[in-house]
Parts: sequence; C-alpha cells; structure tokens
Amino acid sequence: MKEIEQKLDGTIKRLTNKTFKFDERIKEGWFSAVYFLKTKEMAEKKLPNNHVTMQFFQKGSNAVLCGTDEAIALVHTFADNPETLKIRSLKDGDKITPYETVLTISGSYQQFGFLEGIIDGILARRTSVATNVYNVVKAASSSGKQKPIIFMGDRDDHYTQQAGDGYAAFIGGSTAQATHAMNEWWGKHGMGTMPHAMIQMFRGDVVAATQAYHEMFPEDDLVTLVDYNNDVITDSLKVAKIFGKDLKGVRIDTSRTLVDKYFLRNHHLMGTFDPRGVNPELVFALRKALDDEGFSHVNIVVTGGFTEKRISHFEELGVPVDMYGVGGNLLKIHIGFTGDNVLLNGTREAKEGRRYRPNPLMEQVEFHPQND
Repeated sequence: MKEIEQKLDGTIKRLTNKTFKFDERIKEGWFSAVYFLKTKEMAEKKLPNNHVTMQFFQKGSNAVLCGTDEAIALVHTFADNPETLKIRSLKDGDKITPYETVLTISGSYQQFGFLEGIIDGILARRTSVATNVYNVVKAASSSGKQKPIIFMGDRDDHYTQQAGDGYAAFIGGSTAQATHAMNEWWGKHGMGTMPHAMIQMFRGDVVAATQAYHEMFPEDDLVTLVDYNNDVITDSLKVAKIFGKDLKGVRIDTSRTLVDKYFLRNHHLMGTFDPRGVNPELVFALRKALDDEGFSHVNIVVTGGFTEKRISHFEELGVPVDMYGVGGNLLKIHIGFTGDNVLLNGTREAKEGRRYRPNPLMEQVEFHPQND
C-alpha cells in the first residue's frame, strides 16, 4: 500500500507489477491478435536486428488518461528482456488531447509487439471510465459546490473488471466506490449502506431496517434508503423523527417507471413535469419537508440512472442534492487507442497518415522487475 500512498502524495512513483493480477497466458500470446503473433515470428526469423518505436494515442476527444501504469507493468512482466526497452509515458490522471502521444516503447518488435492490442484495450477502458467519471464530477460541481460521486458500477459489468474500473473512477475523481475490489489498487474500502433487499426482509418497515443497521454498524454514517414503499417523504420523516441527529442522510432510488405517492396525494402539482422516478420536484419537496420538521442536517443522496447530462440538469435547476450515485453510465467505452510503429532503426517510418509525434511531457520510465 505504500506505493499508492506515494502516488497520492504527488510523487512520480508508479504502480508496478505487484499491483496487477495478470493472466500468465499473456506471455503465450493467448490474448494477442494472431497477426501480431505472426509478425513477431517473422521479425525473429527475417529481421532479427530491427529496432522500432511504437507510439500510442487516441483521436476521440479531450480525456483523462488512465491505464499507463497498468500497460507499463504489462510490458515489464511479459516482454522479452524488458529491461532493455526504452519506455516514455504520461501519467494516469493527465489531461490529454486527440492525437497526443501518451506512451512510446522502443526496442526490437519481437520483444513487445504482440502486446500492442492488449495495451490499446487497457488504455481504452481505463481512460474511458476515468473520463466519464471526471465529466460527471465536473457536472456535479457546476453549481459552485462539489457534490460527492459514488461509483456504483459493480452490477453493470463482469466482476473481474471491478479493480481496474474502481481505480479509473478514482483517477477520474469519484469520492467512493461500492465494493472492496474497486478500491483494491488504491488502498481503501468499499462504501455503502442498505439495499432494497434489507428493507424487504423487514417487510418494508424502513424504521425497523434502519434500527437494525444502526445497531449492527454503529460507526457508519447512517444513511437510509427511503423509496422501497414509493413514499419517500413519509418514510424519510418517519426515520428522521426516530433517529434525529444520528441520521446523516436519506437515499432516493425510485424506479423510472413509478410516480411517488407524494404526487398521487397532490394531484394539483402534476401536469408541468415528468413525475416519474427521481425527479427535481420530488427532491425539492423532500428537502422542504425535512427542513420544515427541523431536519436540515439530513443529506439527500440520489441514485438510479444518473448521467452527466441528467446531473447537469439537476445542478442547473439548483436541486438540493448532496451526493450522486452513478453506475453503468460510467462504464461506456467511447475512447479507443491506437499503437503505431513510427520509427525503424533510427529513421521515421510509419503508415500513410501517421507520423512520429514526440511529446516533451512524457517521462522516461524506470524498469521494475516482476513483483518488484
């Protein structure tokens, strides 16, 4: 854990091989496109003395770079004689622009070329997630106050992606992650309170579920899920009146197919907005009800289908949300990376339309032996 603490303190030390649990079959080429494996074999037999520079970039948009530490550790683990390679790279968390070079690797093609597609994939996924989170965090601060973002993407992708996605979310600026695995690479623990299943086991009695939770986890900030009965204001006030100052927050996760009972009781409010799900009018009404009863200290957490656009809309309206939980929308892969050979034996040589683009912001990377 010392390694990531040094990184968080602002030093240049990178995550190395000991952080990542790579599949050993990478060395055999199991995850490499077959044409890379054929090129490796041809280089070994036909052009053994080659020396190339491979350059990585993305051309999609301005982005928050992530995955460089992982890609470098991959090369240091599976390349042939990796200590002889010259690697220059930007760092995770750097802001990048289209076509900006983020990583170069120089050496014999047969040493590392078969890893090209895997490196592209690492950079694409990690940078996409980090950028998605960064944009959501930015949207949540557009009102002038930074609202915390909880990364809740565990149910939206295969569990094996959680550690890397959680790290990318951290690089992008999320406040907390839902599972312990999401925090594995940067040394924290998962955060969360209660799901609907907990309330279901108390037959919809939100107060009883909250009491049990408080007894079991007295050190946790007490945040109650209040949409189980589709009556968030009634249940929020019930819980607040019982727990008072101990109640730190309530979470709304109303389905987009439901209209909260508050609106069904107040038909005169309907007709000028979409009353389904977690909508601004519901949050405004909840905030007013809590304040009117003396519970202004209770924060409001909203989850369920939130995106950058939806958060921006809430913030523009001044909706009194204190924290957003966001899941699957942060996992969309929309940034692709490309690796190109751009130098051959000391001279410029690249496919038409591509060229060597040195980046003075990149730094020389020191070699870390496997498990260092």
